[in-house]
Amino acid sequence: MLIIGITGTLGAGKGTVVEYLTCKKGFVHYSVRAYLLDEIRKRGMAENRDSMYSLANELRALHGPSYVTDQLYLKAVESRADCVIESIRTPGEIVSLRGKGNFFLFAVDADKKLRYQRITERQSETDHISFDTFLENEAREMETLDPNKQNLHACIREADYLFTNDATKEALYSAVEKALLVIM
Repeated sequence: MLIIGITGTLGAGKGTVVEYLTCKKGFVHYSVRAYLLDEIRKRGMAENRDSMYSLANELRALHGPSYVTDQLYLKAVESRADCVIESIRTPGEIVSLRGKGNFFLFAVDADKKLRYQRITERQSETDHISFDTFLENEAREMETLDPNKQNLHACIREADYLFTNDATKEALYSAVEKALLVIM
């Protein structure tokens, strides 16, 4: 079983990489976002980025920095299929998944204005925000010394493959395919 973790900045194209892996390569997708939204709904919390951020930090503080991705990994093991876990946000998640073997981390980034345009176009329940709020959200998730909080800079630095997604979807797919040829 091959495990690919996806990390990256907001709106960079993590979902586009997941789409390629699931539709073209048969990977099974496990989403941190979906996991958190399910828990948010159970708790009757507002469905927004602030709730996801605070809940993820709460779960990590209670159970360890890799808690959510460890839960998704357990589901992946049951499937016995190649899988993609999206979105890796703490170095502890990377350490845990690397320890399970046959894990590779993909990171995706793009220009900030292009990323903001993408999130406004996708119309997700957590993406109805101003550009300033977008930048503030990203800044709070970029770096911290707390191992239980999001640290995208550290995760991106740990990536086995970094994809700059400033061109077409096809260009991103091609870059992912080149990485897969090396690791599979």
